[in-house]
Amino acid sequence: MSGKSSPLTVVEYLAILAIILTWGLNNVAAKIATAYLPPMLMGGLRFTAALIFLIPFVKPPFPEPRKLLLIVLLTGPIHFGMIYLAFSMADALSPLVVASQLWIPFTAIFAWRMLGETMRPPAVIGLVIAFVGVAWMSLDPHASRDLPAIALMVFAGACWAVATVLVRKTPGIKPLKMQGMTALVAAPTLLAMSFVFETGQVAKAQAAPPIAWAAVLFAGVVSTIGASALLFWLVQRREAGRVTPYFLLTPLVSCSIGILFLGDRLTPQLLIGGGATMVGVALVALTEKRGKATEALTEAA
Repeated sequence: MSGKSSPLTVVEYLAILAIILTWGLNNVAAKIATAYLPPMLMGGLRFTAALIFLIPFVKPPFPEPRKLLLIVLLTGPIHFGMIYLAFSMADALSPLVVASQLWIPFTAIFAWRMLGETMRPPAVIGLVIAFVGVAWMSLDPHASRDLPAIALMVFAGACWAVATVLVRKTPGIKPLKMQGMTALVAAPTLLAMSFVFETGQVAKAQAAPPIAWAAVLFAGVVSTIGASALLFWLVQRREAGRVTPYFLLTPLVSCSIGILFLGDRLTPQLLIGGGATMVGVALVALTEKRGKATEALTEAA
């Protein structure tokens, strides 16, 4: 039995758990920070904090610079700009977190169109379930107030999915280097957008409590760098399909905190719609995992 196919070790499970908790808490941190800071400012500060640590990784070579710039723009100022704007607009956290998971079905769709990858029937069924689930959840009287924010989150997920497919078509770049280039572009872009489109930034920054600044630092350092480093370590040791399905538990962390501490209301319609969305997303992710394993066995044969 090879190292990559052997059972996961206790340390690897702990790393997966740390990533799930970090990403789940990062959604909460974004909601808290954007309650006190303008969203573009929050994003700019987040990537500035990350850039301080990541700048040593930003060095040549830069393969396919035009495509790389598009990837960085999509994953940085465009994606996170919309996400933080959505968090600042919404009353509740949970519907946004569930809707954000649509990036996985979107990735399957774009990979099918852009890379010619096969769309297996279970994945198609999962796509339909996931999108219907978000639509049903959004019609809940409590979630419908946040419909513009949910729509923005879905569009942000689509942008992230396009970038994910473009990354597959680009020669390998180490994750921390990609994160560093993203921060290098996103920090000044989002700060400039804050200067142009937002008002009262200085007063709001001065009035922001310590928890808001802790949320910014958590997003910039613990999530952007710490979780990415752990993920890089994991996928160096294991196939991505072995570990990524576990990350579908991330919304459970965020939604639990939202319901217990942030005042989110768990109605039957939200529960059914959110549950259906996660079932559909899981079906897409697990179908892709089995497909990759089948392809690998075929190539080995």
